[in-house]
Amino acid sequence: MRRLPPLGSLRAFEAAARRLSFKDAAAELGVTPTAVSHQIRQLEDGLGVALFERGPRQVALTPKGEALLPPLRRAFDAMADAVEDARRRPSRRVATLSATVAFTAKLLVPKAARFRDLNPDWDLRLHAADSVVDLAGGEADAAIRYGVAPRPGLTSLPLMTDLFAPLASPRLGLATPADLARVALIHFDWRVSGASTVPSWRLWGETAGVSGVDWESGVAFNDEASAIQAAVAGQGAALLSRALVADELASGVLAQPFGPELGGFSYDFVCPQGAEDRPAVAALRRWIEAEVAPGRQPPSDLL
Repeated sequence: MRRLPPLGSLRAFEAAARRLSFKDAAAELGVTPTAVSHQIRQLEDGLGVALFERGPRQVALTPKGEALLPPLRRAFDAMADAVEDARRRPSRRVATLSATVAFTAKLLVPKAARFRDLNPDWDLRLHAADSVVDLAGGEADAAIRYGVAPRPGLTSLPLMTDLFAPLASPRLGLATPADLARVALIHFDWRVSGASTVPSWRLWGETAGVSGVDWESGVAFNDEASAIQAAVAGQGAALLSRALVADELASGVLAQPFGPELGGFSYDFVCPQGAEDRPAVAALRRWIEAEVAPGRQPPSDLL
């Protein structure tokens, strides 16, 4: 516990020592010169030292007073700054959502502004990473997970099931599956736990019954977001999630010239078990349900 003199006496001393005037200090503090004099005398008595040399018309600091003034002035300046900072920037709560880089870029970032509308007392932090974050350890409040259930220790809210289709820029002029032999195939690394089979060009070729194409050739990326950008730039054809490129399909910068489509996995909103009612999780869920997966009918036993 700090052993300090009364704050009022320290404040009176700092003002009088800074101005070298009890009268001016009184005007600054909104009290009488007599009150300032009384406070300073009380401080001197408590410390057992004289802080001022008092003359008929002016006061001067003693060596003890000169030594006390600088740290007190810094302390009161710091207090004033802290109070002003608290007044100017009231503390806000932050809700953190983790998702893959592609999901964050394509589905979360364009809708981030609506989070504030739905949750005016909260700020949103998006954590974009293709690696799985430790929700129980507090790296994020909730996450969008893609893959195969179950997820031990997590409560899941299914959002949507993915479909993968051959997509390319219309500039490439693809009309039939045979046209894939004349363009580069775009690949990306999969990071889906628990899945024995993932959508791939080879699997698509087998499903479509197409031969004469080297399904392993082309250009590969370590993330899905880069593969999407390469397809938009006309660098080749990519087997992409229709959910992630809905805007590109609607605008016409990407097109699906033919089928078939391959089934993907489920996108789920997840949080640690027992955290369903935490305010941050509830704020994120409101936003996700309204903006990212509108119209979803959640099972009654989830969240």
